[in-house]
Amino acid sequence: MDVLVSVVMPVRNGGRYLEPAVDSILSQSHAKLELILVDDNSDDGAIARLPADDGRLRRLSSAGRGVSAAFNTGLAVAGGEYIARMDADDIALPERIEAQLAYLQRHADVSICGGCIEIFSAGGLQGGNLRYQDWLNACRSPGRIRRELFIESPIPNPTAFFRREAILELAGYADPAWPEDYDLFLRADALGMKMGKPDPIVLRWREHPARLTRTDGRYALVAFQQAKIHYLAQNRLPKGRGLIIWGAGPTGKLTHDLLAAGPQDVLGFLEVHPRRIGGKKRGLPVWPIQYLVQDQESFVLVAVGAVGAKGEIRRFMQDLGRVEGENYLFVA
Repeated sequence: MDVLVSVVMPVRNGGRYLEPAVDSILSQSHAKLELILVDDNSDDGAIARLPADDGRLRRLSSAGRGVSAAFNTGLAVAGGEYIARMDADDIALPERIEAQLAYLQRHADVSICGGCIEIFSAGGLQGGNLRYQDWLNACRSPGRIRRELFIESPIPNPTAFFRREAILELAGYADPAWPEDYDLFLRADALGMKMGKPDPIVLRWREHPARLTRTDGRYALVAFQQAKIHYLAQNRLPKGRGLIIWGAGPTGKLTHDLLAAGPQDVLGFLEVHPRRIGGKKRGLPVWPIQYLVQDQESFVLVAVGAVGAKGEIRRFMQDLGRVEGENYLFVA
């Protein structure tokens, strides 16, 4: 069989969602693919109920436990020049593989291709999910993905599409104390790999209570922040410059605490809330944002995630001549 793209799908108790997910890959407009389904110790019988009449579907048992081990088991036998990730509860649109393949073929400098998504749920979506969807779908260019990588993971994991040499250089997914997909993209960034997305929606991303992201503590907000600060401290914080945290709320304080063991000093916090300005947090001064007019050297980590705040903060920083990524980064 002539295989250009190997799609790896880890499965643990895929239930009623599994067959539509598998069918969405086997029905792709790009035919030169294989689907490697890796059973991560399932016990619900869903894999056995899949049709056995398509030679492109390969079934394996994971060499370990957990989603990272399952993906890496599939990667080890994948024959494609490109490796795609797929989850067992989502729906790939018919031209997903074709669109992502064309994107990487047009952009020789991009190592990892993500995809735009439509989040759907049987119970409907809340405003937070819609804002998250809009942000994900706006983060398409390699430059924007790099700038906003520390807000959240800008590549939805079930849309990840790798050049073979890139995923092998990364040695597949690791098994850290935080989300394994975010860790992978942060490691890719640390190696200088570019990530991008084509314009069209390529995947319907199912939101439901049993998703791993809803049930595993590694996907809690504190774990995401631990991942951010770990890779920021290693790779993205400019050496020899003091740090200022914009936001003295819970995320700002957590960011301070995670940085406390690092080599660079946190000098203080910035706030717009009048009752916080002039006080102290974690023993450090809380300044008004106008403090940045006199401090031209410090690097600012923006730990503010309120709706609409990012645009206002960007405008303020631009008026001061500060460049996102060079003088400040969002970490919430």
